[in-house]
Amino acid sequence: MSERSADTAVVSEREAEVLEAIGAHLSNAQIAGRMHISIRTVESHVSSLLRKFGVPDRRALADLAPAVTARQAGAGMVVGLPAARTSFIGRSAEQAGVLAALDGSRLVTLLGPGGVGKTRLAARVAEAAVSRYPLGTVFTDLVPVREGFVSEAVAALLGVTEGPGRSLDAALHEYLARGRSLLVLDNCEHLLEVAAAFIEKLLADCTDLTVLATSRERLAIPGERTVPLPPLSIVAGESEGTAGSEAEELFLDRARACDPEFSASPAVLTELCTRLDGMPLAIELAAARSASLGPDGLLAGLEDHLRLLAGSRSANERHSSLRAVIGWSHDLLDDDERAMFRRLGVFAAGFDLNAAHAASSIGSRALVADLIGRLTDKSLLSYSRGPEGSRWQMLGTIRLYALERLAASEEEPAVRQAHLDWAAAMADDLERRLDKGQQWRIAFDLVADDLRAALITATSPDGHEVSHRLARTLGHLAYARRFLLESRGHYEVAAAHAPPAQAAWDLRAAADVAMAEGEGGVAFDLLGKSAERAAEARDNAAQACALAYAATIADRFAGNFPQEQPHDRLRELVAEAGRLAPDGDPVTAAYLASANAWTTQPEKSVPDPALVDDALAAARRTGDPVLITAALDAVVEALDARGRVREAQQVNQERAELLDRLSRHDPRTGAEIVDTFHMLTEIAVTAGDLTGALGTARLAQDDDIAAGQPHMAASKSILPLVLQGRFDEALTQAAIMWDSWVRAGRPPARWMGPAAYAAVLAHGLQGDDKEHDDWLVRLREITGSGPQGTNLAPFAAFSEARIALHQGRIDAAVAAVAGLPLGREPWYGAPRWYSARPYAWAIAAEVAIVAGLSEAADWLAAAAPAGEENYWAAACLARAAGRLDGDQGALARSLAGWEGIDARFERACTLLLMDGRADEGRAELAVLGCQPPA
Repeated sequence: MSERSADTAVVSEREAEVLEAIGAHLSNAQIAGRMHISIRTVESHVSSLLRKFGVPDRRALADLAPAVTARQAGAGMVVGLPAARTSFIGRSAEQAGVLAALDGSRLVTLLGPGGVGKTRLAARVAEAAVSRYPLGTVFTDLVPVREGFVSEAVAALLGVTEGPGRSLDAALHEYLARGRSLLVLDNCEHLLEVAAAFIEKLLADCTDLTVLATSRERLAIPGERTVPLPPLSIVAGESEGTAGSEAEELFLDRARACDPEFSASPAVLTELCTRLDGMPLAIELAAARSASLGPDGLLAGLEDHLRLLAGSRSANERHSSLRAVIGWSHDLLDDDERAMFRRLGVFAAGFDLNAAHAASSIGSRALVADLIGRLTDKSLLSYSRGPEGSRWQMLGTIRLYALERLAASEEEPAVRQAHLDWAAAMADDLERRLDKGQQWRIAFDLVADDLRAALITATSPDGHEVSHRLARTLGHLAYARRFLLESRGHYEVAAAHAPPAQAAWDLRAAADVAMAEGEGGVAFDLLGKSAERAAEARDNAAQACALAYAATIADRFAGNFPQEQPHDRLRELVAEAGRLAPDGDPVTAAYLASANAWTTQPEKSVPDPALVDDALAAARRTGDPVLITAALDAVVEALDARGRVREAQQVNQERAELLDRLSRHDPRTGAEIVDTFHMLTEIAVTAGDLTGALGTARLAQDDDIAAGQPHMAASKSILPLVLQGRFDEALTQAAIMWDSWVRAGRPPARWMGPAAYAAVLAHGLQGDDKEHDDWLVRLREITGSGPQGTNLAPFAAFSEARIALHQGRIDAAVAAVAGLPLGREPWYGAPRWYSARPYAWAIAAEVAIVAGLSEAADWLAAAAPAGEENYWAAACLARAAGRLDGDQGALARSLAGWEGIDARFERACTLLLMDGRADEGRAELAVLGCQPPA
């Protein structure tokens, strides 16, 4: 490839990360683990890079990596950087000081009073330092952000979303922990405690992250380096019209932008800047009036106000001066301009013309446009143009003054109500766009802070119905934006504003969001509250559905509950739902049939096989894909519990086909989407279809809902990878699973047990005793008890026996399988968990043969039915038969079985037993990082 092509090829941020990792000679599996993406996605990026750079192989890409990644870093941009409409004046010493501070500290806070220029300097520093932070720089303005939404503000800029069982904070921390990056948090003072806690947690979790904050008060976090920012220097000039200081240079620059012929004597410039305290914002506002007032008029206008505040006892004297400048600018407005100014103060995050017209109620759109233009000309508003068109915003300190003026008027209740009405209408419009599949996210991110603020600050009793509408719509939008915790909160707020019937619906929606988060216990409690509100509304159908669904999830998703609900309690809920259910209502009947199917038997997560077909028939009568896919899960579970795994896999295909009918922005579908991917993978593994299981697991990792819970998404691929002998890939995913689970706060996740046992198995087969033992400790933390207490006994037996057999510890292998009721009970009747039972039975038969047990032939025969339902077990039993009789034909059948499911480790072990192929087996084991069997 030519040097010119290398310099001009354009790569995305993700491709640049992949290229940098290739340059570090990482494997695809290692890159996938570092970036928390699938190996297939890495392969796609590698192919794209080969095409873009026109090079023949990976080695050539590695050679190009340093130059290209350096070019990318040098050309980096600061995400969220405010547009600079004017030149940057002075501050060279302060800029150098902040850059030096960033070199020596991971948290630097730029301190100073409002209007001193902290934002402009922070933006300048961010631009200057961008090449130092190869994984990105993001600039977040906290002015419009309300308490509790700092994570959302940063996440929206970065495109980070939360998902089922994973909070937005966890997702954001994972993103910022990727490598060396800079986060600028501008204007922290109104969120001091929240911002401090947010930053401290970030710095603890993200070791390569640096934070630059701006604030009027230090954050008081250990390790914080503060850099005070003084006013601009004021030194008298020596000749007329020249700038003798940074303050005067700024004043002249801004004044001449308004009036190119402006000039003033050095003495007048010094006096103006002195009276303005050298504050950049005050200087800019004053200079904006220079064309109409001239230097003498400016002095006259300032004199009265400054004298008025000269005796202020305010602890912040500079703040008093700034208030004088803003007040003076406000006093120069006419009545219409003042009215528009104070009314626009209600907007926290900026506005467009439609929003200003709706909230100001001041006249025609033409008049509103004219007034906005006049206020912009007077520097009381700033203008920007983005993908949604023209927008305006007040600086934070100016907005505070506007809100004070609004509070002093008699207009505030009416303006707040108008703002609420606009917010509700805007949210409705965004929801319509969402429902029609139109672009909505950019617009939502622009107005989200104002929608939230309108909901919080609504005070008029007349706004009760509007508040309910807005809260409900915000719940829907936040869910679609994958702000799940926020979504649930909005639905609960909606319920507080609603009459009983609507409140019951809102609380049910909140429960659905909780299920999408993986918070089963929270969902159970919300469903109980929904039933109570439905009872108040005398809506028997809604009450019955809520009670029946609560019982269902407590049994079906028991692994997502901190503590299991007692069986008798669930049966009481179902009985109550049955008494309330109205005749002839198919939806209620479907919920009730599902609840009966799941809760009739005392064992959790095992439906009654005699009732699942009725539940599916009831669901089909509704035509609701959510109820149908849930009922199909009950059928699959019942088939699996009876050992009919191949049939269960066939039923699962209908569930897979229903995925396309499940709306991605309806909270009702979240739990079903996640569970569908979960069960498709688990049943495929139970059937020994390792290729199919791995394919589904990777689809789940690329799905924005299923992958929203990283520890669950990562867990799905670990077991099939280990069974295929792809140990390094599996252990990379295991590390991601564990780290993500810890960052998520160690939520209930007993379903992670099989994946943890797979990690134990991988380390044991590779001979890494320390990691093997460490994962056993982790497994106990995940499950909360030993294997018997969580139905993981088959996994324990299988992993321990397979490791011991490989290591030549035959007595230990026999002891590991001794507890299995082989020959006494059907293979599927053991304490059950997806996947493990056929594997445990098959390996037990092989252990018996290797150990020379007298009952070996009987065990082999007893395990045969497991081989009829599982490809891995079939291949293992064929190998066991070959070992029993020395039958090379049986070993050949076993080898074909392993090759059919791409089980490289077991294939290699089988080759060692075949005539003339032992060397081939040993070579393959060496590639897999394993010693031959002892």
